[in-house]
Amino acid sequence: MRRETVVAALLFVLGFSTVFVAFGASASAIGNLVRLHADALGKIAGVVIIVMGLHFLGVTRIGWLMRQKRLDVVKPVGLWGAYVMGLAFAFGWTPCIGPILAAILAVAASETTVARGAGLLAVYSLGLGIPFMLAAFAVEPFAAFIARFRRHLDKVEKIMGGLLVLTGIAFLTGFIGDASYWLLETFPVLGKIG
Repeated sequence: MRRETVVAALLFVLGFSTVFVAFGASASAIGNLVRLHADALGKIAGVVIIVMGLHFLGVTRIGWLMRQKRLDVVKPVGLWGAYVMGLAFAFGWTPCIGPILAAILAVAASETTVARGAGLLAVYSLGLGIPFMLAAFAVEPFAAFIARFRRHLDKVEKIMGGLLVLTGIAFLTGFIGDASYWLLETFPVLGKIG
């Protein structure tokens, strides 16, 4: 039973990873087309990221980000159904993770290659997938942890909102580009990654 749970969790993670990596590749491909307007788009991305951060902080609540769609499945759909549910989860959960996803997609759009944009979203999917895999390995202790941690979710949301606002300001002021150049000059080996 535990093996089947782990395999189902892995297929579920692969399902939503498929969607998010495709988002990243698409953002990079589109980003290559609009590279001429990078400064203006960086400022727009900064504003959008700040608005998303303010949403997390509770300063501005964006209605469509608060909605969610649920898919009720009447009977088990098997292991491959877990993959399909992961695909559906990605599309259904996108409004919930919209602020973070929008920030990452803005960064992916600024990447020079489609592979780099897809790579960013692959890492994002890995980060989202780790809790699901941990939960599959330890269902009972994880459920108890989540029940205890739930009271801290508001604080986590506020911290994420603050970080998003800082990221948006960094985009608006051009600090992201300056920091990238500084990192590459200081640590040239970073230019060889990816």
